[in-house]
Amino acid sequence: MSIEKFSLEKVLSVHRWTSTLFSFTMTRPAHFKFTAGQFARIGLKAGDDLVVRAYSIVSSPFDETLEFFSIVVPDGAFTSNLQHLQAGDELYLEKIPYGFLTLARYQLPLPQDLWLLGTGTGLAPFLSMLQDFETWHKYQQINLVYSVRTAAELAYAERIEEIAAVFGEGHQGFRFIPVITRDPHAPLHERLPALIGNGALEQAAGLALNPASSHVMLCGNPQMVEDTKEALKARGLTMNRRGEGNIAVENYW
Repeated sequence: MSIEKFSLEKVLSVHRWTSTLFSFTMTRPAHFKFTAGQFARIGLKAGDDLVVRAYSIVSSPFDETLEFFSIVVPDGAFTSNLQHLQAGDELYLEKIPYGFLTLARYQLPLPQDLWLLGTGTGLAPFLSMLQDFETWHKYQQINLVYSVRTAAELAYAERIEEIAAVFGEGHQGFRFIPVITRDPHAPLHERLPALIGNGALEQAAGLALNPASSHVMLCGNPQMVEDTKEALKARGLTMNRRGEGNIAVENYW
């Protein structure tokens, strides 16, 4: 891959949530414009090679810096090195963003209720969307559903409350719904497809998934995305194609 497609940026901060989850911020070049929900391609030098991976952007499209959320993959060619990041390190950023997991893809049904369903680092694009005032103006109901294995992995929980208070000030229809799959005492602890199938997710949200009004976005573990897609389709929701339909997914994994 041509290195001319990349700019060299500086790491500004690193936050480690657990031994396998961390976030980092980096400088944002003036030319890098993106829409909430898109992802960037970040590169690390490994000898003479540039190893590149895709990362959904946590930041608001209006932030002066870029933030990303990463998982450590054991023996991974990229994250095994990325996990040792420190402020002051340098990373390569491809000069253009990618991806179509954006609210602009929805034409019909018209926006009423938005369901953001993520696992692990799949939370990232949804945090970006929630830091865009247009999201709050467009949707009457917004449900952010975040599925993790343990309570320790509920990254950004406090930040989500802050985002809702600032960007959603006066908005009465927001719910943050955590799912902790390895805690049998958690209010919701089944996988997302099961929670959709048995109605528990809708009960927690106080809102039904409705083919006539619901926009549903999925991002995270590929198996979760596939299984949840099927559970939603069994409820009568359809894939979003050419602007019409309920379900949108991220495909860069």
